[in-house]
Amino acid sequence: MWWMMTLFVTPMGLGPSEQAFRQLNVHEKCLISVEHAEHPASMDAVRRKINGERLTLEDFMSITQDISESRYSKMEMAAFLVASGQNNLDRDEVYFLTLAMLQSGHRLNWGESLVADKHCIGGITGNRTSMLVVPIVAAHGMLIPKTSSRAITSPAGTADTMEIFSKVNLSPGKLHDIVRKQRGCLAWGGTAQLAPVDDILISVERPLGIDSQGQMVASILSKKLAAGSTHLLIDIPVGPTAKVRHMRQALSLRKLFEFVGDQLNIHLEVIITDGRQPIGRGIGPTLEARDVMMVLENNPKAPEDLRQKSLALAGRIIEFDPDVRGGQGYAIARDILDSGRARTKMNAIIKDQGAHTIDFTPGVHCFEVKANHSGTVSAIDNLQMAKIARIAGAPIDKKAGVDLVRKTSDTVTKGDAIYRVHAEFMSDFEFAKKLVLQNDGYTINKK
Repeated sequence: MWWMMTLFVTPMGLGPSEQAFRQLNVHEKCLISVEHAEHPASMDAVRRKINGERLTLEDFMSITQDISESRYSKMEMAAFLVASGQNNLDRDEVYFLTLAMLQSGHRLNWGESLVADKHCIGGITGNRTSMLVVPIVAAHGMLIPKTSSRAITSPAGTADTMEIFSKVNLSPGKLHDIVRKQRGCLAWGGTAQLAPVDDILISVERPLGIDSQGQMVASILSKKLAAGSTHLLIDIPVGPTAKVRHMRQALSLRKLFEFVGDQLNIHLEVIITDGRQPIGRGIGPTLEARDVMMVLENNPKAPEDLRQKSLALAGRIIEFDPDVRGGQGYAIARDILDSGRARTKMNAIIKDQGAHTIDFTPGVHCFEVKANHSGTVSAIDNLQMAKIARIAGAPIDKKAGVDLVRKTSDTVTKGDAIYRVHAEFMSDFEFAKKLVLQNDGYTINKK
């Protein structure tokens, strides 16, 4: 196997990296020749984009092909991402990029006329509705193969949180078997080779914190179409510290999703939701997984906002079913959750994906953040709470994050705990503490 190779390289010799062995599909003792790499021809298109020019479908096809063939350095990919973000992509360019990324990898075909999926554009911490929607919709009998991303700028993506329960790195064959058996899954899209150029670009976007509108739409739709989706629900949360801050921006983004969706022949519905504060109480993989399980178990202490939003989204997807009349979806979703069928389905999905030993204990290093005066919580800064959780170590450190004690409209007395910060390592713990002292992310109106 390639990872067991032992290479002995002389001063005048050359030892290819393990990545090179994989990409070239060569074995030990193969004779190889080495030449200077030529600059990818598609970089001319990137330079034109940097200058503000409009690119064609052929340009995007060339760029994505060169990226998929590892012809771009990370610096060159960053240049493409920044150029696309700075000068924006018009709606045709977003469609071209989506199509180019879609054709860079495999495309699943489930052989059914209705394959459902949902996606939230992000920006709201703790918003783990997918992990409740999937078991509810699958228990209803609809096909919902959910392939999710890992965090880009947030403290946890759906795949990061699902990894608390089970394996998420599934081969295409394994993914297919689970979905056929359970009618749903919660897997990471990277290992299934679905729109792989998107995964490569995300690896560059993550450290740079880039998340432009055009790239986001192309990323979401290419992944969903590659996963075989025919019906898609898009959630756009709007709030002063969310990714989308104004209603006009949300409406513009909805039109862009609808335009590209129409071009690609996918039934797409966009809903605009309340993004003024985090959803649930936990921020970070372990704490968010705890919230999800509490809702599935119908625990009286489960976060009500997470439960209600998940039921609303699941209800809308269930109404894609031609046998369900409009307005009935919510009641069907609530019955599935209340009866325990959603939890049973989730347990079955976890088992088939490869169950992990579950431990909801957060990071051992913890400090409480307290209200500095009495009053009512009027606002919670989503961006700051995400930043605190990430500085504490999330999502790399699964047990790191923030556990909210108070939400907006709650009354507090001076000295009351408003949230707790957890970290696994003392260095992260101290960094998070300093950040909280600068800005704790809460606005409390005095009585």
